[in-house]
Order: sequence, then structure tokens, then C-alpha cells
Amino acid sequence: MPEHTFKLNGKPVTVDTEDNVRLLWVIRDLLGVTGPKYGCGINVCKACTCHINGKAFNPCSVQVSDVGPDDEITTIEGLADTVESDLHPMQEAWLDHDVVQCGYCQPGQIMAAVATVRKARDEGRELSDADIEGIRNVCRCGTYFRIREAIKDGATRM
Repeated sequence: MPEHTFKLNGKPVTVDTEDNVRLLWVIRDLLGVTGPKYGCGINVCKACTCHINGKAFNPCSVQVSDVGPDDEITTIEGLADTVESDLHPMQEAWLDHDVVQCGYCQPGQIMAAVATVRKARDEGRELSDADIEGIRNVCRCGTYFRIREAIKDGATRM
């Protein structure tokens, strides 16, 4: 089987698997990192949202052969390490705003929120309501108001 190497949460990893295996299954099943959730498998619900090289992406729609040794994948498990803290500021805001109900979508929601804030800052501007509206992650419990408030608060902490 082909070997695939990339960085996961700051550490180099190598897996032996077919080229067409979705990266989500590699992360969850082969590497045992279960923060990214399987929801739809077609890049719609975004429960699996992670970062690749600092930008949000959905590993359910990416084949493992599409990532290489220079690519850095960050999951919710590695997010706090990006700020060298026990929790990332966005995770703290999530807790302070009591966002979680069932919790299934929350890792993807947080990862999308962090990437959105970073993108706005990289463009030299503050986070806007339009930016938040652009986050398309699905929450079956409907905690969107608390999600919005936590994103705004988390952005001020980042």
C-alpha cells in the first residue's frame, strides 16, 4: 500500500493506505483522532472541519493522496497548542457562552470560527456579521445565537 506523510497537530505522521481514502477516515480510524466528526461525507454539514495550513477545510471531501509532507493538519485536539495554552480563546468563549447542547458539531464549528477570524485579520479588518453568516456549519440543535455570540467574544480574545 502507498505511504502518506503529513503533519497532524504539529507532529509528522505516516500512514499506509490507498490513495483514494478520505482524509477524515485516516485521521479518525487510522490515527485515532476523533474530534473531527463524520456527518455527511460530501462537504455539506461541515462537522469534520479542520485546518490545513491554517485554513478551514473538510477532510471528508479530501483524499489522503491530496496532502503531502509539508501540509499541516490541525484538528480540535491540536487547536490549543497553536496558542500554547490549555484551551484556545475560541474554546474558552464557547464554554463561557454555554454553546454546546449535544456537542456533535462543536469541534467543526470552533475550527471554522477560528479560521474565519484569522482570515478577517489577515485581510486587515475586524470580524463582521457577514463573516459569521458565511460560516455554513450545520448545528442540529439550533444553538446558532449562542454560536454567534461565542464567535464574537472569541474573536476579541484572539
